[in-house]
Amino acid sequence: MQSKHLVLGTTVLLLQALVPAAHAIGQQTQSVSLGVPTPQAGVAALPLTLEQAIQLALSANPSLRSATRAIGIADGAVLQAGARPNPELSLLSEGTDRNTRTETTQINQVIELGGKRTARIAVAEQERNIAISEVGARRAELRADVITAYMDALTAQERVVLAQASLELAQRSTNVTSRRVTAGKISPVEQTRSSIAEAAARLELTQAEAELALARRRLFAFWANPRQPDRPLLAPDGAFGHLPAWSELAARLESSPQLRRAQSAVAGRDAQVALERAQRIPNLTVTVGSQRERELGRRQGVIGVSLPLPLFNRNQGNTLSALRRADQARDDLEAERVRLNQALADAYQRAEVASTQTVTLRDQVLPAAQSAYDAAVTGFELGKFGFTDVLDAQRTLFQTKAQYLRALADRYRSISDIERYVPNAGTPTTESTLK
Repeated sequence: MQSKHLVLGTTVLLLQALVPAAHAIGQQTQSVSLGVPTPQAGVAALPLTLEQAIQLALSANPSLRSATRAIGIADGAVLQAGARPNPELSLLSEGTDRNTRTETTQINQVIELGGKRTARIAVAEQERNIAISEVGARRAELRADVITAYMDALTAQERVVLAQASLELAQRSTNVTSRRVTAGKISPVEQTRSSIAEAAARLELTQAEAELALARRRLFAFWANPRQPDRPLLAPDGAFGHLPAWSELAARLESSPQLRRAQSAVAGRDAQVALERAQRIPNLTVTVGSQRERELGRRQGVIGVSLPLPLFNRNQGNTLSALRRADQARDDLEAERVRLNQALADAYQRAEVASTQTVTLRDQVLPAAQSAYDAAVTGFELGKFGFTDVLDAQRTLFQTKAQYLRALADRYRSISDIERYVPNAGTPTTESTLK
């Protein structure tokens, strides 16, 4: 009789300890939202938003800063291209006797013909336009890379939160199982299974924390500071995930930074062709000076003109090369247009699929998993289900949330790829938690 009362008392104590814990874990699972870690995550209070990460990268990224230097280099080239040829001072002496020698002083000035200076300036200006286009393309690519890295780190951060909740549940399960084995209610095999589940949850947490540290280092490296304070990341507002219509994206693709860069390259090659054609026309050299004959004691002016005869070298080789480079640039432009259309279509399709998966998981699967978990907790509370049922329901809920996170991350990666070719296709405005 005493043994019976002991068993009953132990069971009541286990129920009193376990049911509130199950409810607490369920509430913790419900409160898990992307980018909003629980206090157990151990993150700082001040968050790092996506827009802040983008601005930090655009202002401090070494590669972008290096690309920007090319504009200043091109400015110097434009300045130099506009410079005219310097005059040449020439001093001649005929004879060695001071009293009988003839001395000539003259200035030679090259006059460029055929519009060489104008063509040279046009080439330099096109090089500057190419540098500007390159910076625009680098900015778009850097922005997309930061978005991808941010969402990877954000997903890794949420996985740590889920792994912590899973470990806490496994630890509680181990404690409850141990007490039931002691009370003789279940087989010791159940305790072994519970210990294995706890060890697996601990390993999962360790792996999730390592992946989070790696993802954060990749993100912070974009502004050359791989060691940042442990600041939480916030999910961007739903406006960022807005997917425009395909017709709108296709129309905006013509103004993409990559196509502008290719178009600038074509314009630069055309300017080089014009310069090489201008080089076929020889330059005129004008000579003005004074000649003094000491023996006769007289001085007379010297005026001369020289012009090369384009009999053998008419710059035909350079002109031909420039024409072929211009053709190559046009082929590259067409190839780039085809590549961008294909890449944009692929990214758009991935975004559509990921968006469908996200909506389905959020509106149907997640509520069903949460409902099953709540029913398992209630049934356990009433003595209709075992704690293994609660564990299974909790595991299903966690797996569903992890699947939702993967689908959401795929959606954001696809949108970041779209923004790589069509900037500001889904610009983040404010940050909020994911509902």
